[in-house]
Amino acid sequence: MSRKSVIGVVAIVISLPLVLAAFEAIAYRVQNRNNGFMISSGEQREYLLYVPRRYDRTKPTPLVISMHGAGGSPTQQMNLTEWNQLADREGFIVVYPSGLGGAGPRVWRVGSDFAKDVRFIAEIIDKLEASYNIDRARIYANGFSNGGGMAFVLSCTMSDRIAAVGMVGAAQTLPWSWCREHRAVPMIAFHGTADRFAFYNGGQSWVAPHPFPAVPIWTATWARRNRCEAKPVESLAARDVMRREYTRCADDAAVVLYTIKGGGHTWPGGGPLPEWFVGADSRSINATSTMWTFFRGHPLREEERYSAPADDAQTLERTKVSVIERHKG
Repeated sequence: MSRKSVIGVVAIVISLPLVLAAFEAIAYRVQNRNNGFMISSGEQREYLLYVPRRYDRTKPTPLVISMHGAGGSPTQQMNLTEWNQLADREGFIVVYPSGLGGAGPRVWRVGSDFAKDVRFIAEIIDKLEASYNIDRARIYANGFSNGGGMAFVLSCTMSDRIAAVGMVGAAQTLPWSWCREHRAVPMIAFHGTADRFAFYNGGQSWVAPHPFPAVPIWTATWARRNRCEAKPVESLAARDVMRREYTRCADDAAVVLYTIKGGGHTWPGGGPLPEWFVGADSRSINATSTMWTFFRGHPLREEERYSAPADDAQTLERTKVSVIERHKG
């Protein structure tokens, strides 16, 4: 073999890993890029939809809406929560909406200006109901961090469409006083005592302009909203996980909090996050599967279901103005 041929072979061998890496990067991007697009409130919005292989058009299918944290993305939320794997086993559809990014990171506007995000979620549901056989009694919303705050907003603005909500490391910024929804909405939450972003015991965090409420107090307030018995039932779910459940609630709308001792700003049992940044992750409990078990037990009753048009702009605008005024107060 000539010297020139040897040099050529060496060059190919050296460049092969780079080519394979580039190919893998492109394949990953194609496989995990957002596949849903729409114009909502004059803004370009996106989402990532996953339909399980066992989907059967003849059967009403549950829908799980999972919202990423601030600075996250639909793909990141998909990998973090691993909802898709559970969807394949249980036969429900999952959609991961994208918060609005623009010039900055993607976030959910859970302060006073959330009406457009509420409309966006409503329009996603409308679109999926038009394309798939969605069970309107079993539409559930959940989120991580800022996405958990958005799940709270949906419980107060779309309680006739969202059967139950789940939140993990939820970053709550709105005061309870603005939520005028009286329907008892089932809620399940997971929060680490060493959360570095949304503090378990409340207080001012660098990630938000307003102090966060203490998680146990905030959960007890939700229980009062659901007209539960005042004293919760506590049990040890795992060596580092305490389960607190408020029972005998109106319409059987239970409120459950899993407290992870020493847990950081993570999704317990889910995909890994950098521990040096978010804190310790617990593998003692799986938030996704535990949440799904809770969701299955709390469908929306027929008399509570949605009946008004989703694109009622005047209603959304009145909601926005009302919330702004209450937030100022």
